[in-house]
Amino acid sequence: MSEMKTKFINDPMQVTPELLEGYVLAYSDKVKMGGENIVVRANPKSEEKVAIVTLGGSGHEPALSGFVGEGMLDCSVVGDVFAAPGAQRLFQALQLMKREVGILLVVLNHAGDVMSANMACQLAERAGIKVKRIMTHDDISAGLDASDDDRRGLAGCVPLFKILGAASEEGKSLDELIEIGERYNKNVATLAVAMRSCTHPQNNATISDLPEGIMEIGMGQHGEGGGGQRALVSADDTAAQMVDLLCQKLKPKSGDKLMLIINGVGATTQMELNIVFRKAYKDLVARGMEIAESRIQEILTVQEQAGFQMIIGILDNDHIHYFKKQADAPYWTTIGK
Repeated sequence: MSEMKTKFINDPMQVTPELLEGYVLAYSDKVKMGGENIVVRANPKSEEKVAIVTLGGSGHEPALSGFVGEGMLDCSVVGDVFAAPGAQRLFQALQLMKREVGILLVVLNHAGDVMSANMACQLAERAGIKVKRIMTHDDISAGLDASDDDRRGLAGCVPLFKILGAASEEGKSLDELIEIGERYNKNVATLAVAMRSCTHPQNNATISDLPEGIMEIGMGQHGEGGGGQRALVSADDTAAQMVDLLCQKLKPKSGDKLMLIINGVGATTQMELNIVFRKAYKDLVARGMEIAESRIQEILTVQEQAGFQMIIGILDNDHIHYFKKQADAPYWTTIGK
């Protein structure tokens, strides 16, 4: 008897190229394929401006390729489902983006992504391509005292794409972009919660099991375990717990200007996300903080995982400026202010 189908796909081994083909067909005015599993801007920016490149596995749509476009990413290099792209493919993308002013490669802290980035950057150096890296490590589930090396990269990378892309459009140098990005990195924290894990779309395997009535605060974006399981509670109680943990990490002060983003991870309704945001917003304002930038959106998903990621960042004035600058990527549009 054939295995029961649970997704509208064709050949499981063709999921990634087919999803990318559909994506660029739908948004051909903004993105195109620059090579196998390489998404680039349909209308490239000037080579006098630093290129912003990232890499990561598919299965997290709209991340990461959904943020290729004016004022955001110049190129996204896509691996297979939940898998990093190989170093050679990333090197191919770096060759495409080569320019005198350089390339900034944004790498989420996951072992495969880091390995590919290290190898591709070595190849790029030998080929005379100017590239520097910035690592995202916003997940706090490893513990409040965990080192950056032990913290995974979650959806906090997406606002960083927005900030770096806008700064690049203004002509900031490679070193200036790294300084802007590292300041953001030091003051952003993300925590995920799930009440149901995801399945792998190519084999229907469940990454991890959560008993009914149980949630896990700290679950990773591939269904990995995190901060521990506990009884499922209301939206308000869940949001309050997460705000408290994120504030313990960031230590924001009264008067700080914050970014608050609730990212749905695949199987949580907009209704639920709005209710969670409401409580988080009110709790932060009650602590004396100003919410300067906010968003409720699926920006990085995990197939049909039920849950969300809460992202809080303390923003400097230049971060807010870049956040508000015009952008036109398929899944993030900002009318410049």
